[in-house]
Amino acid sequence: MSRDWLADDRADLAAERILDAAARLFAEHGVTAVGMADIAKAAGCSRATLYRYFENRQAVRVAFVHRETRRIATQLFGAVGDIADPGERVVEAMLGAVRAVRADPMLIAWFRAGEAGPAGRISQDSDVIESIAAALFTSTELTEAERGRLARWLTRIIVSLLSSPGRDEDEERTMLEEFVVPLVVRAFA
Repeated sequence: MSRDWLADDRADLAAERILDAAARLFAEHGVTAVGMADIAKAAGCSRATLYRYFENRQAVRVAFVHRETRRIATQLFGAVGDIADPGERVVEAMLGAVRAVRADPMLIAWFRAGEAGPAGRISQDSDVIESIAAALFTSTELTEAERGRLARWLTRIIVSLLSSPGRDEDEERTMLEEFVVPLVVRAFA
């Protein structure tokens, strides 16, 4: 094991290297099959070093999901930020999120058969994901608690589309416009 791996004194860079290694393993072997020893070996560090940054494998998973959620959200907010209609903004953001995950082998691995459980649990327990999703709704008509519930519900729908896709994006768009948009619009009425 090379000592130069530890020479990096910036914890954020070391953590990023670990998350990058974990991501490759998730894509190759599946999220649930990857253990801490696998991650340490792929990252080129000792297990002790890995545990210095991440308490356990769930902590690695959560950190990875949060990192990727922030990355995708930055892209989505740029793409939907000028859409005034809340229903249209939500549909475009949700479909954009689904497209981004499907296009990335390291992300879609979380939604293969038997793998969606960890992603679903993290997405529903994550204050980071909830706050990012709630940021789609800047209207003062909704309370913070209402925005949070709406964000958790929309996140569940995104996880559902990733785990059980529609026939194609047109069908998914139609379902979102038919069933989600009326509820979002009603929330702003």
